[in-house]
Amino acid sequence: EVQLVESGGGLVQPGGSLRLSCAASGFAFDDYAIGWFRQAPGKEREGVSCISDRHGSTYYADSVKGRFTTSTDNAKNTVYLQMNSLKPEDTAVYYCAAREPSDYPGPPCAPYAMDHWGKGTLVTVSS
Repeated sequence: EVQLVESGGGLVQPGGSLRLSCAASGFAFDDYAIGWFRQAPGKEREGVSCISDRHGSTYYADSVKGRFTTSTDNAKNTVYLQMNSLKPEDTAVYYCAAREPSDYPGPPCAPYAMDHWGKGTLVTVSS
């Protein structure tokens, strides 16, 4: 059974940093596309950062480029999202998601293209 478990969310002041973790199990971690998504209250879920595979490039949404960094630890089957210079508009529930191996030709970080989801972790940026 595929499982994705996020952790690391919390309350942080504007300009601060957080690191989210997503522990993956039940699938061949190296073979799946994996990414971070977020959903703010009243808004649609959006892609934040996605990695197509462990040898591919990493996609970042324009709103987080230069502030967020995604990395993986293949030995631990874990993906991280380092978030710096946080802004109130980054407040959202952050989800980790994975896509099964395929020849998916669409946008690199589309929520509808992901097959498995974690339950999310809340990030609140507020003074």
